Amino acid sequence: MAVRSILLCLGFLLMANSGEATPAEPAGHVTGVGGVFFKAKDPKTLAAWYRDVLGLPIEAWGGAALHYDAPKHPPALAWSAFPASSSYFAPSTSTFMINYAVDNMDAVIARLNAKGVAILKRDDKDDNGRFAWILDPEGNKIELWEPKH
Repeated sequence: MAVRSILLCLGFLLMANSGEATPAEPAGHVTGVGGVFFKAKDPKTLAAWYRDVLGLPIEAWGGAALHYDAPKHPPALAWSAFPASSSYFAPSTSTFMINYAVDNMDAVIARLNAKGVAILKRDDKDDNGRFAWILDPEGNKIELWEPKH
């Protein structure tokens, strides 16, 4: 009887993978973040700061293409709406904060120190990895995150 059950299960697995279409999820849902866009007082100067201070690969068109398949890139992007009363973005008064995944927090912190960028706070003991928070030149709070490997 056990052999028959195993053969039956294998048969179902083969049928499921035999090219027959499985019921698809209905169309019309978000599959990921396709970009982050925000207004800046001086977009060219701000882009140069992100390039020079954080190493963002700014392209000739003024933005950056960050690929999900880059080495050490986290496998998912977090999305979360905070209450309007949240102080998590302070001292920034912006209504958003971007979290950038980094490959080596020590190297990023060294670059920030060399460029005179103040570190608002660091957390090297979080269960999700290492974090640091800074402000960009326009006062937007940035969360830097090196995921646990």
